[in-house]
This record gives sequence, structure tokens and C-alpha cells, in this order.
Amino acid sequence: MGLSVSDFKKKLEEQHAFPTIYMFKFIVPSDKEPEVLNILPEGDVSSKSSKQGKYISVTAQLMMSDSDAVIEIYKEAHKIEGLIAL
Repeated sequence: MGLSVSDFKKKLEEQHAFPTIYMFKFIVPSDKEPEVLNILPEGDVSSKSSKQGKYISVTAQLMMSDSDAVIEIYKEAHKIEGLIAL
């Protein structure tokens, strides 16, 4: 993450009134899609392949109880090799 966790938490809390629906968007190599789906709780999740099929875009709109829940998903996501968080 470019921001420190405390700065990111502060920014989340300034921009969102929790609980709220939060949108996550990740791009990963196609073979990593299951890893992304495993870190996301149940909710509105969609995937779209790139034109050549090398990458998958995963978009999730999920009910998040607080900023800490959002941060935990990003922490887990950043463990996935080749992941780009948008």
C-alpha cells in the first residue's frame, strides 16, 4: 500500500460512513482468480477476462462493517502474487 495503514484507515473513515457497501477492484493473472475469490466475503462479485485471457478483473461490492474490515481484505489481497488493486 502506498499509504500507511493508519493514514489509509483515516482516509476510509473520512470518505465512508460505515457500515457501507464498499467496492473492491483487483486485476490478477487468470490463474490467481480463485485466490482473490477466497479472500472476499459473500456478496456482489463479478469477474471479467482480458481480451487475451491472461488477466481477470474482479470487482466486488460488499457490505463492510468498518474500516478495519476493508483493510484486512487489502492486506490479504496484497499477499497474492501479481495482484493489482485499483
